Amino acid sequence: MKKYFFLFAFVFSLLISCSSDDTTTYYLIRHSEKDVFDKTNNNPNLSNEGEKRAQRWATYFKDIELDAVYSTNYNRTIQTATPTAMSKSLEIEFYNPSKMYDSVFQANTKGKTILVVGHSNTTPVFANQILGEKKYENMDDNDNASLYKVTISGDNKTSSVEKIEK
Repeated sequence: MKKYFFLFAFVFSLLISCSSDDTTTYYLIRHSEKDVFDKTNNNPNLSNEGEKRAQRWATYFKDIELDAVYSTNYNRTIQTATPTAMSKSLEIEFYNPSKMYDSVFQANTKGKTILVVGHSNTTPVFANQILGEKKYENMDDNDNASLYKVTISGDNKTSSVEKIEK
């Protein structure tokens, strides 16, 4: 009888630990190519190529279950996030790039899979803040294809960057 009790206790604790998955995954991308025709426009829309890339991002994330899509409140980031958010039936949530990864954001995203759309100078900074170290430099202004992935599981944090061209 004692053996069965210990076996039951072991299986029960194993099931509890598996069911309370606190893994958080962040996918961070820079907005797609913007229209650079009017150099004085601080809030440009996406170019035709940028619109195509935004659609390709939606295709990339097709088989990845997302819990939320975050964007800064700029035309180019919103337009980049929209196809993916729409394909997942999610509303775009806005974040303030001067308050990235604050305690409210951390609490709202814990245990979830999140897409964050930002800029060349915010995307790597955001990844660094999640990691708690300065691992990544600002992106080149022509880099619209880098995907930063940061995963937090317990106290373990991992990250990677890959180019998603087509």
